[in-house]
Amino acid sequence: MIELKYFAALRDQLNCDGEQLTLEDVSTVAELRELLAERGGVWAQQLLDGRNLAAVNQQMATADTAVNDGDEVAFFPPVTGG
Repeated sequence: MIELKYFAALRDQLNCDGEQLTLEDVSTVAELRELLAERGGVWAQQLLDGRNLAAVNQQMATADTAVNDGDEVAFFPPVTGG
């Protein structure tokens, strides 16, 4: 099982701040995005548009970053500073 967290505007768009998910045929961040996007609507729009970032166990992740049982995966919009 993995712990999913959604932050900032993404959390608001999805109307969800987190969930737990059992891994089934998912081994990378890209595969996880695709699985979540299968929910359709705003899920597909937000997770497949390429704007939102991902972190696995609080480390920035790329599409090919491995996702393993027990991991924490967070999705969030880019952050800018001033």
